[in-house]
Amino acid sequence: MKMRVGFGFDVHRLVTERELWLGGVRIAHEKGLLGHSDADVLIHAVCDALLGAANMRDIGYHFPDTADEYKGIDSKVLLAKTVALIAHKGYRIENMDATVCAERPKLKEHIPAMQHTLATIMNVAPDDVSIKATTTEKLGFTGREEGIAAYTVVLITGD
Repeated sequence: MKMRVGFGFDVHRLVTERELWLGGVRIAHEKGLLGHSDADVLIHAVCDALLGAANMRDIGYHFPDTADEYKGIDSKVLLAKTVALIAHKGYRIENMDATVCAERPKLKEHIPAMQHTLATIMNVAPDDVSIKATTTEKLGFTGREEGIAAYTVVLITGD
């Protein structure tokens, strides 16, 4: 059995008049993330990690922000398409570990819903989806609440 590890990172700016989506879950907050899609940084980092593990480039290559078909798209759709892409190459997801960096909102209460949502799309058990939240102690762009960042590592296997 072949085992491969992938790493993903994404960041989006926080702005007013946008919904906040993280891990496929809408979170009540006075700001949302700016992007061509729904700007779900967690899902985007997961997609990049999966594509990287399968040596299939990155999310922007497969779902460019210049394509009208992806404008405003639900990132859960992008994740499902990414899972299908790596499956077509013979890989399946074993587990995922992610860290979301945000001063606000506090994410602890939303993590179980994010785990369930991502596990369902990735066809793994919720126990195989680890999501942690942290702050940067008011340092940097996340500390100033200018944006949110996400880091993800995945393990995939294939024949």
